[in-house]
Amino acid sequence: MAELVDFSSEAFLRNPQNGVALLRSSGPVVATKFPILGRLWVTTTYDAAARVLKDSTTFTLRKEGGSLVGLPWWMPNFIGSLANNMLTMDEPDHTRLRDIVDEAFRRRAVMDMEPHIRAIADRLADELFAAGNPADLVQRYARMLPLAVICELLGLPSADRPKFIAWANSISNLTSALGFVQLISGMMRMRRYLKVRLQVAREQGGEGLIAELVRVEKEGGRITPDEMVSMVFLLLGAGSETTTHLISGSVFELLKNLERRDWLAADWSRAGLAVEEFLRFVSPVQFSKPRYVRHDVGLDGVKLKKGDRVMAMIVAANLDPQANEGPARLDLERRPNRHLAFGTGIHFCLGHQLARIEGICALQALFTRWPGLKLAVEPSQIHWRRRPGIRMIAELPVVATG
Repeated sequence: MAELVDFSSEAFLRNPQNGVALLRSSGPVVATKFPILGRLWVTTTYDAAARVLKDSTTFTLRKEGGSLVGLPWWMPNFIGSLANNMLTMDEPDHTRLRDIVDEAFRRRAVMDMEPHIRAIADRLADELFAAGNPADLVQRYARMLPLAVICELLGLPSADRPKFIAWANSISNLTSALGFVQLISGMMRMRRYLKVRLQVAREQGGEGLIAELVRVEKEGGRITPDEMVSMVFLLLGAGSETTTHLISGSVFELLKNLERRDWLAADWSRAGLAVEEFLRFVSPVQFSKPRYVRHDVGLDGVKLKKGDRVMAMIVAANLDPQANEGPARLDLERRPNRHLAFGTGIHFCLGHQLARIEGICALQALFTRWPGLKLAVEPSQIHWRRRPGIRMIAELPVVATG
């Protein structure tokens, strides 16, 4: 029964509630088949997902020999080196690498960035229709804001942003064999580029996290050259891609119901609560990375064996009625709001504060500049990219009115 759910289908991505309900009817942990990864277990409840994410001794990202659980054997070696980052590491390596960049993402540091983030959002909102009306909000706004912010945080030249946009689009297009070939090519180019930027920082210095990584490298012992490349690659991708789809998904939900748009625009002090609900309801990240089961264990009454693989299904946790009352309802004033959009445990999202502030700034700047913004097509004509694990709107055409 569980295999009837196609995680890459537009039907599932458009309305995850139906697929989640089907899976949950089979149990709190279900054996299924996931694209590329093959057969594994997925959680269907909040509690089961939280346990998998928190119990980093039983459910690990690496096998006994140190190989990465979610990386198929046929994947090119250079992808393995890029995937060798703090997001895919168990302790103690996870903490060793996270501590290097943690300070830049602490609440106070991110709050200090808010006025600048708001200024970037205001500028992008002003330019939204510069190339014509209607405009694709994904490419002209939702992608540009988080990309601009993370590039500045890393210390990457603004002139190079077209490279990052092309790379981000190659990730979004990972829905076919051709898309996979294009992704491999784009990742090779990006890896070469990041090596060059790190070398420039070694020779000339600079600002941002790349310069900080070089400083740490010179101190010796805490990070290797390959880990530096994979760190920047991770921060560039994770710091922009998921927030892109949070912003576009949030705007879509507001424009599907203009009363919600007007309600939020009437009092922007509500934006924090609204973004928290969008994180839960939109669920841009649908699954965690796969974990390796270190020993036979019972998970909410389901027996998993040593060597099994399991993924926490974030979207199912966020839609669990045991965690939130009426989870299929978008409630912009929801309190409390128990979601796992940023995960939990040692891999709780490093950039959670930044993503929240970018979401708030993006919505406020957009609807302050364009209070009459509307969809240029019917909601039923909006399509999702068939990318398993990430919920992303392909294009979001919007029109300025009034």
